[in-house]
Formats: sequence, C-alpha cells, structure tokens
Amino acid sequence: MQWETVIGLEIHAQLATKSKIFSAASTAFGAEPNTQACAVDLGLPGVLPVLNAEVVRMAIKFGVAINAEIGHESVFARKNYFYPDLPKGYQISQFELPIVGKGELPITLEDGSVKLIGVTRAHLEEDAGKSLHDQFPGQTGIDLNRAGTPLLEIVSEPDMSSAREAVAYARKIHALVQYLEICDGNMQEGSFRCDANVSVRPVGQKELGTRAELKNINSFRFLERAINYEIERQIELIEDGGEVVQETRLYDADKHETRSMRSKEEANDYRYFPDPDLLPVRVTDDDIDAIRASLPELPEQKRQRYIAELKLSEYNAELLSGSREISQYFEAALEAASNQAAALANWILGDLTGAMNKSEQEMSFADAPIAPQQLAGLIARIADNTISGKIAKEVFEAMWNGEGDADAIIESKGLKQITDSGEIEAMIDEVIAANPGQVEQFRAGKEKVLGFFVGQIMKQSKGKANPGQVNQLLREKLKS
Repeated sequence: MQWETVIGLEIHAQLATKSKIFSAASTAFGAEPNTQACAVDLGLPGVLPVLNAEVVRMAIKFGVAINAEIGHESVFARKNYFYPDLPKGYQISQFELPIVGKGELPITLEDGSVKLIGVTRAHLEEDAGKSLHDQFPGQTGIDLNRAGTPLLEIVSEPDMSSAREAVAYARKIHALVQYLEICDGNMQEGSFRCDANVSVRPVGQKELGTRAELKNINSFRFLERAINYEIERQIELIEDGGEVVQETRLYDADKHETRSMRSKEEANDYRYFPDPDLLPVRVTDDDIDAIRASLPELPEQKRQRYIAELKLSEYNAELLSGSREISQYFEAALEAASNQAAALANWILGDLTGAMNKSEQEMSFADAPIAPQQLAGLIARIADNTISGKIAKEVFEAMWNGEGDADAIIESKGLKQITDSGEIEAMIDEVIAANPGQVEQFRAGKEKVLGFFVGQIMKQSKGKANPGQVNQLLREKLKS
C-alpha cells in the first residue's frame, strides 16, 4: 500500500520582552533556579495578573506579517491541568478567541516551487516552569524561572507532507520572528520550540489518520529526524495489523527513536473557561495599521529584491534572506562593495560559512573574525586584479587568523598579482622552450595540454601571474 504523510506544526516562540506576560519578573535567561519567579508567577493567594501590553503588540506584528486576521477582541482563558512545574494548577492561554487568526506563509521547496502553508492561529500564553530529571538522583527538581514567560504559539494547518517541508516551514517562521525582533530564536535556550503532529493515511484517502504529537523539539535537524522516524513507525505499525493511538511522544536524539509520553488530551480535558481576573483585549484598526506601518523589510520581500535588483540567483537569494543575521552581514559588506553583490554572495555562502562550520566553537555571523567591510576589501582586490582568486583564498585564511585586512596581508606577504605583460611573456617563453613535446601536442589539436602550460607558468610565478593574461598570451604564443 502507498502511504502519504500529513504534518502540522505548533511552534512556541518566546516573545522578546524584558518582563513576563502577567508580572514584572525578569525573563532573562541563565539566572539561578527559582530566583525570577514572583508571587504572581507562583499564583499565591491575593495576587492578580496584569497583561504586558508589549506582548500584544508583538503578536499583532506577527499577524500582519503573515497577512492574518487580527482579533479585534481576544480573550484569555484558564487551561486546567496538574503538573509539578505549573504552580497555579492552570495555564493562562487563549482558546476560542485568539489574538491572531488565519494567515499563510510561503515556503520554497527543493525543486524551486513555492507552496503556501496555512496558519490556523497564533495565540498568546504563559510558559510553565521546568522539570529537571537529571540533577538529583531519584528526584525531580523544579525551576520556576520560566513560569509566566510570554509565548506566542503558532499553529499551522496540516498542510505539510514531508519532514523536509516541515523543516522549511519551521525555518521560515524562525527567520520571520527574528526579522520582526519579537523573538531571539535561540533554540538551545528554549526560546523557539516545535511540536509536530504527524499522521499517515493511504494515498487518495480524504480522512486524516490518527496523529501522534512529537513534543518540544529544539533543533531543525532533530525535527526532520523525529518526523521521519515517526512516519516509519506508524506505517510499520499499521501494516503489521496494529493501530496508531493519539498520544504525545518524546524524541530521543541519542537513540533516534520516539517513545510514548502520555495520551493526547482533547480541549475538553482542559476545562477551558475565560480567566475572571483578565479583561478581554481590544485592539482597533488604527492600532493594527500603526503596527503594520512599523514592519521592517520581511524575508520574502528581501529575497525578491535580491533577485530583481542585485541579480542574485534564486538559490543564493533564498539563503541570504533566510536569516536576519546573514542578511545583515551581506548588506553591511554590500555597502562597502556595492557593485560586487554576486561575488559577496558566493564568498559569504562558500568560504565564510565553510570556515564558520569548521570552527571548534559555535559561531554566529556577528562573531565571525572577518568583518563585512574586510570581506568587501578582499573582493575589491580581486576585482581590480591586485590578486587572483587563488591567492585570495590564502589572504582569506590570513584574515580569518587575525593577521589584518586584505591590503595589509597582500603587502606583508608580497602577494600582489603580476600583471606586467612583458614579465608574463618572459615566463611563457621559458616554459615553451623547455617543453617542445607539449608544444607539438597542442599544435596537433590537443587543447588539454594548455592546462599543463598554465600550471607550469603559475608554478614559476608562485601563483602571482594574472590567470587571464596568462591564458591569452599563452594561446597567442603557441599559435604563432
């Protein structure tokens, strides 16, 4: 039997506010356990939540960025369940009336085509605390610092049919919330987490299969691996005569497997009801228009501009616009080398990214030892024929090691390209005279021999001869 996969994602983006959603407690990461949980976060008697207006503005900012419906009136509800790291015994969330309604987001598939993924809703809620199972033998530690941290939960339609599509969508959301400056996107710190709802069904069947929810996946690589594993598990289970049960499962990256965590609750299990301590949130068209006017250039707009104005390939434009950090680096370099967009793109996506990936420590573009202006300076020296592309690799390595900018390295190492025609012709004459056999082969029609001569001349010049001039003058000499 042929199977097809249906995937929907629930993404939790921690909003980049300094204080929590209903209290003045700090949201800073890394504090000592239980030092950033105030009386409101703990739900102590006599305290009342007060909504942080900034979280509403950030949620609307996301909504208008994906052309979503914005709820002019949204309501906070109590989601009731018991868990040790949920001190109140309920979570304040939004249920029937979320702040952001239906929207959509385009993703680019591997074949270059574009697919629209529907966003069902995006609602505001508070985070729970954190249970620590590995620090106290036989016991569980509870850190409530995260309790009350503002989250925007972004729920997609079940529009994705492969793990690759799910990752492309998650990356697009990740880039968007960073561009909007509403979330720092730090997956290691838990600022951006994904839950994946995965089901399979026979090809052609309209009814959805029973889904399993993969909980709290904190890397794109693990998201792809977890979904692929779960797809295989469900298909094997059904084909062996079993049934998929609706449940929440955890992905174990070390063992590369998913395992059952608990049965999946339905909405009625949580006994949602409007929180009596919080008034409905009302926003006007003027509020929405003002936030829309404040939007920066978004990733899709940036990608299209790179293609139309800078003449970049669709592939390079997609990569350079896919991250706020890399686009900032590219555009800072472009300011110093405005007519070298294609060359900058190739060096950033090739040599620079390669060096960063090989680095022993995790590195962002902001941390790269070669500043955007320095890379632009290197490319300028290639463009004006001061150095060849091959020598540029040597200069790049020296720049990476902190030896200075391109001009200083070229000068100190004597790497300036030889462009004097007379000097190049003298080397060509010497190589031709020393290799009469290869000359006859070339004149007999063996064009590949030209590479041999070029290699000999570049070796004699220690790589400094201008390759273009070498090729032109060499052909003229050999044919004369």
